[in-house]
Amino acid sequence: MRLGIAWRLGVALAVAGVVVAGLTGYYAYSASRHMMVAAAEQRLVTATRVLVRQLAVGLDNTARDVRLVAGHPGAGRLLLRSDPEQLARNETTLALLFRQMLETHPEYFQMRLLDAANHGVERVRVDRDDLGVMRVQGEDLQEKGHYPYVYETLRLHAGQVYVSRAVINHELGAHAGQGKPSLEVAAPVMDVHGVVLGVMVINVDLNGLFGQLAADLPPGLQLYLSNAQGEYLIHPDPRKAFAFDRGQSAVVQDEFPAVRELLVAPVGADEKTVVARSEAAQGPVAVAAFVRQPGSALKAEEDFLLGLSQPLSAVLSDSDSLGAMVLRIVAAFSALAVLLAALLARALTRPLAQIVGAVDGFVDGKPGDPLPVQRRDEIGTLARAIEHMQQQIGAQFSKLAQKQRELDHLASHDSLTGLQNRRFFMDRLDHALAHARRNQGRLAMLFVDLDRFKEVNDGEGHGAGDAVLRTLAQRLRHLVRESDTVARIGGDEFVILLDEVHEAEDVEVVARKVRDTLAEPVRWEGRELVVGASVGVARFPDHGEDAEALIAAADAAMYRAKSGGGGLICHAAPSQRHRA
Repeated sequence: MRLGIAWRLGVALAVAGVVVAGLTGYYAYSASRHMMVAAAEQRLVTATRVLVRQLAVGLDNTARDVRLVAGHPGAGRLLLRSDPEQLARNETTLALLFRQMLETHPEYFQMRLLDAANHGVERVRVDRDDLGVMRVQGEDLQEKGHYPYVYETLRLHAGQVYVSRAVINHELGAHAGQGKPSLEVAAPVMDVHGVVLGVMVINVDLNGLFGQLAADLPPGLQLYLSNAQGEYLIHPDPRKAFAFDRGQSAVVQDEFPAVRELLVAPVGADEKTVVARSEAAQGPVAVAAFVRQPGSALKAEEDFLLGLSQPLSAVLSDSDSLGAMVLRIVAAFSALAVLLAALLARALTRPLAQIVGAVDGFVDGKPGDPLPVQRRDEIGTLARAIEHMQQQIGAQFSKLAQKQRELDHLASHDSLTGLQNRRFFMDRLDHALAHARRNQGRLAMLFVDLDRFKEVNDGEGHGAGDAVLRTLAQRLRHLVRESDTVARIGGDEFVILLDEVHEAEDVEVVARKVRDTLAEPVRWEGRELVVGASVGVARFPDHGEDAEALIAAADAAMYRAKSGGGGLICHAAPSQRHRA
């Protein structure tokens, strides 16, 4: 028996209603998951900022402790070398004070008073070991004047505090601190005339300090800490913490690529936060928030990046019950659509067919039927809502496509100068070398380092330094052929790949043009800034037959030019195989 048009249309309307209900449920479910993730990211940002504040407070407390002890009258009298009895009393007094502070602060590994006049020899030293707190005396006292925390602190003014890089403590005889992550916090000890007599040093247990900070974190959150280069200092996987100390590489920007924008911020910049997602290749996907420690009055060698993460699966765990609820709602609306379809089939044939056609076309990415938005009834309202939804989704897709294009450009170009970056240059060099080997061709590399850029950057400010880099990058780009490659691979370091080089004299001509052009002044805010450049030249295959050898040869030649006073062009020495 053949069904009539009303039944066929009713079935069609019922199916359309189910589809619409399903799409609505899907969008509602997707939006709720997005809001869950956004809420989790905001919680992580708040918690991370709180931890950064606590870190600043912890370092400030340690700085106050080291300033307090450095200003102790006994420390100055001890370093002024009074009579032996007085020296002994002062040493005993300070040792007792050090012992009390180590017993009060379990995150302190060691406290020392160093004598500036005797190569930084330890005058009073109290260490923590496995059995408790102990004083180190006699021949076990060591000279520490060659360590940065000594000679850098000796340059400070009264009241200033030095904070070292976070490293694994390899100093011999460090007891409980031996082989442990630590920071040195130091302050100068001065007499009444402001003359530096020595250095007061507190060795801080990095794990202990952050263990206290993370003690109150909710379960499921993971703590990360890296230095200003992105090298992990604390990581949920202990194998990645301080990997650089073992000659390995484990950096935060590989696991959370969005953190790169924090790493390029200048030292001491204001607090900045980044929300990131981990790479799927690194394990289960996690959402995370990272904050770069803001600048402070402490003379720290580098900033810290602190982050918290939570597995994405844990964030979305509540979405399962929500999905079941949405499914029930969709099922209920689908049943209602079937019931209404039988009643409204004839009256709604044309407008609903238009809506279904428009939705189907939008889902497939093709032009669909025009929506009946001109109607003033419920169908018109539905049509207008769908049209608004299509516009929003289309706008989002356009934004995503634009962001993808921007990311593709950033992946291969330097954000300041617009030149190709190291990653793009290495890929271009590998292709050029492969082509040269196949065709017995020759190519050359110029390694360029600016001579007086640091003076300009420090004296005139980072704005002037950035202007110089952009101007010189444009000059380099216009010096070479379209087939050649110019890239910025470091702060003030550039490389130029000259393809299809036939004569060594041609390379020399280009190198001279580079040197002379970069020596021309750069106008900035009415002043002329002059830097100049040192150029190292290496050719394939004379100076290297692979990318690493060629770069190393050009780099070594550049350093010879730099050592010669700058503004020079030096050619690499022939490789061992080429000399043979």
